[in-house]
Amino acid sequence: MKIIGLTGGIGSGKSTVATMFRDLGVPVYISDEEAKKLMNTSQSIKQNLIALFGTDSYKEGKLNRGFISKKVFNDPELLKRLNNIVHPEVRKHFTQWVAAQNSDYVIQEAAIIFENDSHDRYDQIILVTAPLETRIKRVMKRDGVTAEQVMERVKNQWEDNKKASLSHFVIENSDLKRTRAQVEEIHLKLLKIRT
Repeated sequence: MKIIGLTGGIGSGKSTVATMFRDLGVPVYISDEEAKKLMNTSQSIKQNLIALFGTDSYKEGKLNRGFISKKVFNDPELLKRLNNIVHPEVRKHFTQWVAAQNSDYVIQEAAIIFENDSHDRYDQIILVTAPLETRIKRVMKRDGVTAEQVMERVKNQWEDNKKASLSHFVIENSDLKRTRAQVEEIHLKLLKIRT
């Protein structure tokens, strides 16, 4: 079974593309969603986060996302330590998930495949792109944040042209009809690739 990475900068529309692949019957693992679940259910993650951030990390047994976000927002070292706690558990969970699938290929949607140097784990990588202006507007609308706040997040990710040079497929996600056509085309190509 082929393992495909699906990535893209904030606001590029990875979730939209992931849904389109799901509509074609492809199993899709959304790393961010699964990480959030694991941060609430995994005892080892809970213990490590409390050790790193203190007891305010959890409120009534649930992850205190706002508290942790504020802590890591302008502290790359603390963010790295947080990722070092969460990412290995997500990787383990993903491996178990893959073993339970029955498909020609599966997709793992993850925002920072290149930034955290995990692109070698995939058979193929699909990059989702969109014009920066479009991405900023999407995130402002989705998260209720300012353009400046979006740009702060954008700065922590690689530029699209750098990611594109390492990707096998690039989906330009500005027009939904065109995006769907690109997804269908890539799907057919992936079915033909033998591992």
